[in-house]
Amino acid sequence: MLLGLLGVSIVGLGAWLAAGFWFKRGVEEPAFEVLSRDGDVEVRRYESTVIAVTDVEGDRDAALSEGFRRLAGYIFGKNRSRKNIVMTAPVSAAAYEKIAMTAPVSATASSEVSFRVTFTMPPGSKLEELPEPEDGRVRLEAVPGRDVAAIRFSGRARTDAIEEQTARIVAWAKLSGRAIEGAPTLAQYDPPFTMPVMRRNEMLVVLAR
Repeated sequence: MLLGLLGVSIVGLGAWLAAGFWFKRGVEEPAFEVLSRDGDVEVRRYESTVIAVTDVEGDRDAALSEGFRRLAGYIFGKNRSRKNIVMTAPVSAAAYEKIAMTAPVSATASSEVSFRVTFTMPPGSKLEELPEPEDGRVRLEAVPGRDVAAIRFSGRARTDAIEEQTARIVAWAKLSGRAIEGAPTLAQYDPPFTMPVMRRNEMLVVLAR
């Protein structure tokens, strides 16, 4: 009985591993050049890209799930041309605090947190050639070439892990004398069913040149 259960577990584990490898086959990622490495931190130069973006308020996990659904809808035909667009990796998200405007010109931070969730369009995509999103909450943006510092970690991207890796990369930037532009971004390269130990997550910060 025990051997039988062990055999089933091994088969299940193998299927889980195979599913992760199968999904990642042929999935493109944004092109970059590695400029330097400093311990666990890699400094990259990315080429210009086009991204699909949506902003979602609320709890991080729920916001990322909702953002993923909106963007997946766009690339799987929910656009004015009913055109499918090739899936790429990673799915990225950055948190920011909404700014509530008050008359006439003052601005105060509200307690509401939003997440900017993005998909990178396939290499070579041009803003003017991509189909218009049907969902008004999805928009397309051109992103210029940029230098990025990245730190990689595996496992589930839980809040404590995100905070730990964010603190590490921000500390690295400060010690290196590099200014950061914008908010740190979580990049996830694998589908939810991928075994945690095999998952590739990264915290990214854009560096001022």
